[in-house]
Amino acid sequence: MTAQRSSAAAVQFGEFRLDPARAEFTRSGEPVALRPKTYALLSLLVASAGKVLGKDELLAALWPKAVVTEGSLTQCVTELRAALGDEGERLIKTVPRQGYRFDAEVIPDADAPAQEKPSIAVLPFENLSGDPEQEYFADGMVEEIITALSRFRSLFVMARNSSFTYKGRAVDVKQVGRELGVRYVLEGSVRKHGDRLRISGQLIDASSGGHIWADRYEGALEDIFDLQDRITASVVGAVLPKMEWAEIERAKRKPTANLHAYDYYLR
Repeated sequence: MTAQRSSAAAVQFGEFRLDPARAEFTRSGEPVALRPKTYALLSLLVASAGKVLGKDELLAALWPKAVVTEGSLTQCVTELRAALGDEGERLIKTVPRQGYRFDAEVIPDADAPAQEKPSIAVLPFENLSGDPEQEYFADGMVEEIITALSRFRSLFVMARNSSFTYKGRAVDVKQVGRELGVRYVLEGSVRKHGDRLRISGQLIDASSGGHIWADRYEGALEDIFDLQDRITASVVGAVLPKMEWAEIERAKRKPTANLHAYDYYLR
């Protein structure tokens, strides 16, 4: 699904504000509570405002590895309309025999700061084991990596809700970079062999598709949470210096007029 706007940027429509980077949705400054799937649906609709999104397309994006009925999508739409006060379907239009279209005027949030930080999205790791239990391990590890990277104020880290819309989907990293508005993408896989796990990870420049870093880690399943923590620490420790190096190289390629801002950032 190709988004028409970067889902990384905070946007406004009417009295509502959606900030995907922080997974926040507010109405007149007050938080609006949404279930994760309903929030994900809102993000998809807002990112493709003015475009009809088919029901099958939405079902595949929201439940990539589950077989659900159209009623699950209908429930999310109903909940979202209630949260938006959209009883007359002014915002979310039902297109008969096709899907839904978000009809509000979506504009960039005037108060959102310009994004000068290096930005990264950590995609769900692929489970190559055929073991459903490793699915939870892989998802948990990705969440830990996102949390660890988010502690660094020098980075812009895409929120889990946005990254996990790609779970179970074959993706093009350049397209992910365009849709999420990030410079770097971290992806990986998990494979179980006997009582051991092998985790592979790679950092990719989303603009060029070039690999910046790749490595793999192995460990025993005896203490799976300790293994998860150790791998998370290793990945974060390896990725940060590589991103810094990539940013330095990026700064060298910038026109002279922009070097001062990059020098300030690197300092």
